[in-house]
Amino acid sequence: MSHPILPGSTIGMVGGGQLGRMFSIAAAQMGYRVCVFCEREDEPAAQVAQETVLGRLDDPEQAGKFAAKCDVITLEFENIPTETIATCERFAPTYPSASVLETAQDRLREKSTLRNHGLPVTPFTKVNDSDSLRAFARQVDYPVIVKTNRSGYDGKGQYRLNSDADADLVPWSSVDGWIAEQCIAFDKEISVVVARTRSGEQSAFPVFENDHANHILDLSRCPADVSPDVQREACRIGLAVARAIDLVGLVCVEFFLQQERLMINEIAPRPHNSGHLTIEACATSQFQQHVRAICGLPLGDTSLIVGGAAMVNLLGDLWQPATPAWPLSLQIPAVNLHLYGKDRAKVGRKMGHLTAVAADVDLAVDHVLQARNTLATVAESMETT
Repeated sequence: MSHPILPGSTIGMVGGGQLGRMFSIAAAQMGYRVCVFCEREDEPAAQVAQETVLGRLDDPEQAGKFAAKCDVITLEFENIPTETIATCERFAPTYPSASVLETAQDRLREKSTLRNHGLPVTPFTKVNDSDSLRAFARQVDYPVIVKTNRSGYDGKGQYRLNSDADADLVPWSSVDGWIAEQCIAFDKEISVVVARTRSGEQSAFPVFENDHANHILDLSRCPADVSPDVQREACRIGLAVARAIDLVGLVCVEFFLQQERLMINEIAPRPHNSGHLTIEACATSQFQQHVRAICGLPLGDTSLIVGGAAMVNLLGDLWQPATPAWPLSLQIPAVNLHLYGKDRAKVGRKMGHLTAVAADVDLAVDHVLQARNTLATVAESMETT
């Protein structure tokens, strides 16, 4: 068994966004130094890290310069060139590995890998034109979701098709590959974040229940309003996913729940938006757990320390026409504000989030929605004056 990477060591973070920022804060609290590799010195993670190496993420020379400073390396999002992660691996242990990243970057490969391990995924197939799409639709019926094989997030690169005629609306020649999935009439969307260490120790957080708006996560609550059997099965599948892709670190598994049946929608080998509430709600946050997992430390207690918790995203819409009135929202009990330090508030851009903890999950949801609604109401009144 390899030795753990102890506090005082330097952890490298590829990517400078909000996930890297919250990871860096958790790592610093545990006594680690964090070196961030990103393109601009004002990116969210760079603002809080001890050191930053600037450069394009596809620049092998800068990637090597960054990796040489690190004792262990991780990343904050999937759409990083695998060549960059392979470069990092030559200098220091890197988690997730380039092979895990290759699986997560390709929806067809990801779904096929999970299916081959006997895990429940939504029905899917590779498509490349209208005819192949229509052939799939004859098997599963409309509606069908068509997605780009690579890239795309928060609904980008996705098309919902309701009939054969819609197939011609897809810009087939714009990318190299497409995947078609059956559109599932689900009751709920839930997710689970699990951690796995180099030695194979695993742990799962409580199950989160998620609401989306315009394909972007809007609200997460915990515990999810699902049966104990569903909770256990979601955690079992999540842990199986981590083993199937040979993950070290964190992976979030997103599910569709149809009655008591779970189907994997997507996976993300990193901390996840739906797990942000763990910072206040759990004995160990998802970000501290990520540090523990990649450094080979014992995993922390993931249990809730409150009756219930909830989180809402804060999009750039709330900054129109002026900065939100934060004191009004923070008057509401047990509400916590997390802003990401982004310089421009664009409509639809994730700028931060609010969390609330309470004696039960419904009260936490009420508080966090009230806090955000206060901001929205003030913004609306400013627009009309």
